[in-house]
Amino acid sequence: MKKIRVLLIEDNRLLREGLAAMLREQPDITVEPASGNSDAVLKGKRLKPDVVLLDVGLRSQSSLRVLKLITKRRPDARVIVMDLAPVHAELIEYVRAGVAGFVLKDATFDDFLRTIRAVAKGRKVLPPLMTDSLFSQIIEHAVVQKKRIAFASVKMTSREREVVALIAEGLSNKEIAKRLFLATDTVKGHVHNILEKLALHTRLEIASYAHAESSSLKAKTSTR
Repeated sequence: MKKIRVLLIEDNRLLREGLAAMLREQPDITVEPASGNSDAVLKGKRLKPDVVLLDVGLRSQSSLRVLKLITKRRPDARVIVMDLAPVHAELIEYVRAGVAGFVLKDATFDDFLRTIRAVAKGRKVLPPLMTDSLFSQIIEHAVVQKKRIAFASVKMTSREREVVALIAEGLSNKEIAKRLFLATDTVKGHVHNILEKLALHTRLEIASYAHAESSSLKAKTSTR
C-alpha cells in the first residue's frame, strides 16, 4: 500500500509533536513534522509530500510565503490550511494560491484524517460551517475589485509601491523593513497609508489586489 506522505508545518511544538505522533499510528500515512522556518522548505524538498498541513498563524514567517515556496518546489503537493478561527477575507489569498483544503484546529482527529485522505485523492475540502460564507466572501471580493479604480491610477509614492510589491511576495513588516533598510514602524506607516489609499482592510487584501492587477496587466499585454 502506497502511503500518503504528509509534511506537517506547525510552530507550536506540543501540537506539532502530538499530531505527528497520532498520524504515525495510521497505516496509510507517513509524516514529517517541521516548524515554520526554512527547515520546512528543506524538508518539503526532501520528503516530496503528497499533502502539506500548514498552520496559518506561523510566528517565524508568513504562512503564505511558506506555501508559495513549497508549492513552487513541489507543484503536485496538495495543501491543507489549519486555523483556529479563520477570517474569511484573509483566506481569499490562500484559495487563489491553490489551497486544496481547510481544517479547523479544534476539529476532531477523525476530521483531520478524513480531510487528509480526501485531499490526497484530489478532492477540495472545506469545513461545513465555512462553505457558504467563504465562497460568498470570495464572490463579494471579486465584485468589489471590479468596481475599484485601476491600481496604476492610485496616487502612491515609489516607496509605497515597493512595499505593495513585497507584501504581494508574502513578506512580513519586519522582512520588508530589512529588505528596504527601514525601521519596522516606518513600514507599518506605509502599510497604513496604502490601506487607506486602496480602501482595503488587511495586508492580505493588498496582496490579493496586487496579484489581480498584475494578472490583468499581463492579460492586456498578451492581447496586444
